[in-house]
Amino acid sequence: MREGKGLRQVVVSGLGCLSALGHDAGQFRQALADGVCGIWALAGFPDDALKLSVAAQVQGFKPETHFSDSEMPLLDRHVQFALVAAREAVADAGLSPEELKSAAAVIGTGCGGKDTDEITYQRLYKENKSRVHPVTIPRGMPCAAAGQISMQMGITGPVFTVSSACASANHAVSQAVMLIRSGLVDVAVAGGADAPFTFGLIKAWEAMRVLAKDTCRPFSADRSGMVLGEGAGMVVLESLDHARSRGARIHAELAGIGMSSDAGHITDPSVEGALSAMTSALKDARIAPGDVDYVNAHGTGTRANDVSETQALKTLFRDHAYEMAVSSTKSMHGHALGAAGGLELIATIMALQENLAPPTMNFTEAGEGCDLDYVPNASRAMNIEVALSNSFAFGGLNSVLALRSA
Repeated sequence: MREGKGLRQVVVSGLGCLSALGHDAGQFRQALADGVCGIWALAGFPDDALKLSVAAQVQGFKPETHFSDSEMPLLDRHVQFALVAAREAVADAGLSPEELKSAAAVIGTGCGGKDTDEITYQRLYKENKSRVHPVTIPRGMPCAAAGQISMQMGITGPVFTVSSACASANHAVSQAVMLIRSGLVDVAVAGGADAPFTFGLIKAWEAMRVLAKDTCRPFSADRSGMVLGEGAGMVVLESLDHARSRGARIHAELAGIGMSSDAGHITDPSVEGALSAMTSALKDARIAPGDVDYVNAHGTGTRANDVSETQALKTLFRDHAYEMAVSSTKSMHGHALGAAGGLELIATIMALQENLAPPTMNFTEAGEGCDLDYVPNASRAMNIEVALSNSFAFGGLNSVLALRSA
């Protein structure tokens, strides 16, 4: 990597995550390598209350081991996830409190404080109470995770929330990249967090008829939809010069960002929108399409997404589309909505570090219009120097990250 003229290069120096595949980045890394599927029977709801039967829930999470009794009333479940992952990323980066003070924090969430909303509405409408908890607003507001990360880590630079459904984390990372490139900050904590497992929100997802009944099978002929997940994925970003000056370990270079909007259907993805975001990311990174080794696909397992994303890949990469590896790690950690891009960014970085493409689990046979190499059912050792991580959201909101090996 080299610090060129003009805009500063951005690198990743810290990783932190919490998901259905484990409570830290090490467990996440091992699960990806082993092809572990974190999709189980939905827990925490009466058996006859929901049609949804499977989910990628965080297992065995005990907030009391991470937070004090005085902190807990202020922390929605998605905020708890965000803080745990951000703490890990900062510790991994080895940043001092002084270095963090002037940093930025940009946090994505698709849902925000749904757990807080659920508790509030149950109290009002089910229990017929006349009052709610006095910290309901600061606990459940969309920027709660960003605010808590700022307060607990002493971050006084630019701190804000990005919410663009399933692209929230990638958009948050992209904003952080631009802050560093511009010289406004040297360091940023960025990523996404979501905790969508509340009765009301699940009923809303059921009404969309896009959820799988058994498991997530991206790109397979017998795929039946997406599987909801939860968790958080956070990274520490730095300018290359700053990272070098303090002798930081560099996980990867975040070389390019690409963003676009379909300006079309609110839920039906377009080939053109995905193509535009990927093209922009490669152009921004000054990477030729033929140099890409691996793509972490959005890969939801829905009929519409898998075909349109495959077509966009073939349009951009032409013959090279059949030579590179493409996989969807949502087949393992589920679709964690606003956290998905953060988890998938970390999965992509780990693929670069290990020269190991994570698999698309539960793959059976290729679906119509899905004819690429999806790394079926087992991770694959291969040379990976350049990779993309795709996020395409409801609303037609697209964000793609381009990475180079460190």
